[in-house]
Amino acid sequence: MVTSELRKRGVGDSLAAPKALHGSDAPGGGAANGARTAILQGFVGSVLMVLGSAGVGWLAGSSTLIRTPLFIIARTSPIAVIICTVLLCVGALLLLRSWLRLAQRIGSWDAHSRPVLMRAMWMWSLPMMFSLPLFSRDSYAYIGQGRLMMQGLDPYTNGISALNNYYSLGPDTLWTEAPTPYGPLWLWIEQGAVAISGGVPELALIPFRIAALAGVVLLAVFVPKLAALNGVNPHRALWLVALNPVVLINFIASAHNDSLMLGLVVAGIYYAAVKRPVLGIILITASIAIKPITLIALPFAGLLWAGHRAGWGRKFLCWAATLGISTGLLAAAGMVNGLGFGWLGALQTSSAVWIWYAPVGLLSHAVGLGASLFGGSGDPFIDVIQKVGTVLSILAVVWLTLRPVRTGPLGLDFTGRMDGGALGERGYGTLVVRRAAWAFSAVVLLAPMIQPWYMLWLLAFFTVTGIGDGWQLRTVFYLTAFFTLIALTDQLSVFQWIPMEVVRGVAIGVGFSFAIYLMFFDKKTHVLFRHPRRV
Repeated sequence: MVTSELRKRGVGDSLAAPKALHGSDAPGGGAANGARTAILQGFVGSVLMVLGSAGVGWLAGSSTLIRTPLFIIARTSPIAVIICTVLLCVGALLLLRSWLRLAQRIGSWDAHSRPVLMRAMWMWSLPMMFSLPLFSRDSYAYIGQGRLMMQGLDPYTNGISALNNYYSLGPDTLWTEAPTPYGPLWLWIEQGAVAISGGVPELALIPFRIAALAGVVLLAVFVPKLAALNGVNPHRALWLVALNPVVLINFIASAHNDSLMLGLVVAGIYYAAVKRPVLGIILITASIAIKPITLIALPFAGLLWAGHRAGWGRKFLCWAATLGISTGLLAAAGMVNGLGFGWLGALQTSSAVWIWYAPVGLLSHAVGLGASLFGGSGDPFIDVIQKVGTVLSILAVVWLTLRPVRTGPLGLDFTGRMDGGALGERGYGTLVVRRAAWAFSAVVLLAPMIQPWYMLWLLAFFTVTGIGDGWQLRTVFYLTAFFTLIALTDQLSVFQWIPMEVVRGVAIGVGFSFAIYLMFFDKKTHVLFRHPRRV
């Protein structure tokens, strides 16, 4: 029932079908033959990014690599830095093109496409395991927080600046004074990374990269499972999420802990949906113990546990049991590490920063600037607007949780389905997971800061409940291109005597030129970014 309805709106269609792609050139010789070139191009793109990281990837000041001839040449010569920047940008955009072409060349989204997709994922991911951290210094903050744990200092009250010679670790200045916003499980991973590496930065990065890869593997396993459960083509979902360039760039190349966080929460929602709620809640709690933002998923896991026939009494009972299990596990972790629920007070660590493409961040600072032009202080206006955004996001999550999940006409929430009959347990589960997607959307869109990898929280949950061909898929393409460019033009590691404006200008010029080519001039890919009537 769910599968047939979702197929009616294109969610289960093959992206590589001519009707869906409006000009696909997928050959009839099978997925493996058709996709080989695209996979190889993506591998080359990944290798180019690794080479580029030698010049503009992040290195700790205490790293021994920074004193080796190869890295001295790559990082101290302006020409070498510019060449590395070009390699990085071309590699990332070539990976984006390969991702698009893979969908066109794979032939069909059937069982034969999964091994091809997995081969692409490994070939594109493994080279990045050997790059310097790209587009983010968070991995060096992880090392600093691990050192805090090793020295018996509370990372929920101490910033990295409490350490001797903390600056040589190479973290972003945001984390030098701020407490960590991470949960107890990630603190243990950080502590373990420092312990087994002896504090050597290059070795301490390895566990974080492995954790990031583990998160991508979890997505590759559970995104297709959850998609199939909701009547969505699992192989198409695998391609959309686990092979997405923004996933590979921000999770593996940047070694962000969001990778493991997202993989665990998707796995937890899957088990909650297949009526193994305790296992699901344990996995979601493990995700919360990485980054507490996935607290958002708990009430929806409770709704899945309650089932589609549940009244308010059963719902509240399941919510209470869900909260009790999760709180008990987190309390036990807090007792073991002696830090309790200290992470609750650190949840607002990153709220002091904003970015121009976050609606609330842009609005608040525009109003603040306007107030300052009239001689007043803009800070109160900024603070009020950002607090209103936070309150609205909380209210949105509460509303999405408490609003009855109806299964009649106009009651099918945001999936676009409008039949007149009851959906049963599976259809109910689809709606609940889609509500979780909108809950994460509210939290992200109403925050003053939107990092490129925040998009991936939304992508995973919307994908497993159905992203249709047409404007929905084109939106994913545009967002993927946008956040790839944001990564390339944002955090590049350049020595102070090399003009940052020149390097960033090269990144912007190369990145945007390649992206414009893909969207408007590439004979193979431009059709994916345009309405079929305009092709």
